[in-house]
Amino acid sequence: MRRSVRVIIVNADEEYSAVIRADLLTLDGVQIVAEVDELALVEQAVRQFPAEILMVHLDPMPEIALPIAAELASTRPDLAVFVISASTDPQHILTAMRAGVREFITKPIDRELLASAIGKVAVAATTSQEVGTLVSVMGTIGGAGASMLAANLAVELASFATAKPVAVVDLDFRYGQLATMLDLQADYTIADLCDTPEQLDVPMVQRAMVKHATGVHLLARPNHFAQADQITAAHCASVLSSLQQMYEYVVVDGPVRFDPGGLAVLDLADINIFVMQLLVTSVRNVHRMFTGLRDGGYNLDRFRLVCNRAGQESGHLEVPQIEKTLGKKVAYEIPDDWKTVSSAINIGSPLSEIAPKSRVRAAIREIAQTIAHEQTGSPATKPEGKTGLLGRLFTAAT
Repeated sequence: MRRSVRVIIVNADEEYSAVIRADLLTLDGVQIVAEVDELALVEQAVRQFPAEILMVHLDPMPEIALPIAAELASTRPDLAVFVISASTDPQHILTAMRAGVREFITKPIDRELLASAIGKVAVAATTSQEVGTLVSVMGTIGGAGASMLAANLAVELASFATAKPVAVVDLDFRYGQLATMLDLQADYTIADLCDTPEQLDVPMVQRAMVKHATGVHLLARPNHFAQADQITAAHCASVLSSLQQMYEYVVVDGPVRFDPGGLAVLDLADINIFVMQLLVTSVRNVHRMFTGLRDGGYNLDRFRLVCNRAGQESGHLEVPQIEKTLGKKVAYEIPDDWKTVSSAINIGSPLSEIAPKSRVRAAIREIAQTIAHEQTGSPATKPEGKTGLLGRLFTAAT
């Protein structure tokens, strides 16, 4: 398990969203659990999402937003309230400070000062904020192999988990096949966890999880198409936040879309894996994804490329060409062995059981091992002096 600082953003200015996101996601250990664009929904978000910081952008209506921030600061002493504004009006600052607002941050944001302020919250926070690592796996084209990777990555991570079990979540609400790939039947699904506006309790979550023989716990997609339409981005974020408190690793399959639900996953995830193949259509989609993410303020250091079916006849495309085109290294390559992979899918068995010595299984296990070493701060993957600001603060506090 690791520590993180969870942030709820309140911002009604759409043009400023990318700026706030960029300022926060450049900091290691910071996790955005919700983004609220309507002031009327702030109290509900605070009830629904566990967080250490509420960050309120006061502009363009400070006279409306500031009283809401002040009220929460005075009634929720467990929540550090930060406000951001272009205003330097002494009355605004005085009102905020008297109400218990922790930080009044003027624009443009000084990232060093922001990091210092968040670091103080991190040091003061209790061990209840220890959460599991969230790994999202997204395909860049249909059939890229994201579901196969998600299922098998969760199984491999289970052998590295030391504190709590591993969960895998199917966010393809209509056509997800994780249950089939693991030969599991789910009586309860993610749809059953999306009926309450409050924080989910442990018994509710445990009832919906299906345990595989490998020790991995599955949260399956809805059993009926109609249920998919009722799951919102807030539901999705709430479920994933709850799972992170119960599991050491949470592996998410999908969603292959950039709607509010998909963006909520990208906000929360510690590691985002894009699965591609040596196809022009896949490379073009990755390029579009990275462009959109960069414009949206996302930290691309949290995104990794996996080339699936590497070594397959690729019609003139090679990994070095792709890396040059995208300006980003391919972090991992999974060799082409369609016969083994298709057999595992059709039987409903992870590769560790049906083909434990296969090259595909070895490649996925290497990915899992790298992630596990990174999250535990292994010297082999995190040399001394490379730890982020929040990491240093957490270490000093223990």
